[in-house]
Amino acid sequence: MPTLVYTESALRSEDAVYDEVIAAGLGWLHPIKSGQRFRILDLEGNQAVDTLFYNAADPVDRYDAIATIRAQGNIFLTTGTRLMSSEGNVLLTIVADTCGRHDTLGGACSAESNTVRYALNKRHMHNCRDSFLLTMANSHAGIGKRDLASNINFFMNVPVTPKGDLSFADGVSWAGKYVEMRAEMDVLALISNCPQLNNPCNAYNPTPIRVLIWDPIAPS
Repeated sequence: MPTLVYTESALRSEDAVYDEVIAAGLGWLHPIKSGQRFRILDLEGNQAVDTLFYNAADPVDRYDAIATIRAQGNIFLTTGTRLMSSEGNVLLTIVADTCGRHDTLGGACSAESNTVRYALNKRHMHNCRDSFLLTMANSHAGIGKRDLASNINFFMNVPVTPKGDLSFADGVSWAGKYVEMRAEMDVLALISNCPQLNNPCNAYNPTPIRVLIWDPIAPS
């Protein structure tokens, strides 16, 4: 497992142009303009934040996990990672990270995965795929089911075993940890603040997150 590297941001929350708390289990969709900084803050710790990004001008061009892994030669995301799109564009760059590592392999929980991994009676539990779909349906962004792809799980700890298997482990985040990105083009950010209760990705206790956006700082 790689060493965790922590980098902090100089941006202050009181200077943000957008600041919102997203309750556990809810979805969120919002544009981020080129050059803006976007921070996801883990308010209580160990909260998995399922996230997708889209080129705002052409949402078919969306976050691509394989292209991102290939571009950086690492399966984990942290400061310096360029989040690549399916068309080879850089959507955002991670510029600060006080958690140290984020997952891009585990995907989103769904009714089907809850059933297969856990039990038949878990099928109807709230899940991230449904949160994604509901948020898309309630927006006017022109994206829907066909636009879902393998997502980022910010703050989630998914170790890879020597045999190449994935395991869901206790988180490496705690209250106040954050990841901050700079948008390299106009993007749409889609979040499902994960409601998972069956594995330790949320410490079996889904909690709220906070999202903030800052405009670019004009040169003095």
